[in-house]
Amino acid sequence: MTVNKEMLIGQLIYMDEGIAPLLMASGMHCIGCASSAGETLEEAAMVHGIDCDALVDMLNNYLALKA
Repeated sequence: MTVNKEMLIGQLIYMDEGIAPLLMASGMHCIGCASSAGETLEEAAMVHGIDCDALVDMLNNYLALKA
């Protein structure tokens, strides 16, 4: 599976628990809060001032390396 910016944060973490520390290292420190699980990656990136396309690329690279 590949990551896209419409995916929910909760989906991403369920897909691979290793994504959580990557999101936190990118500046999303509140991924454990209940509301973040229902946010899309794009929404969360916008709120935190993060380039969503770069984040998607980084997460997909991480998943590709694990495969």
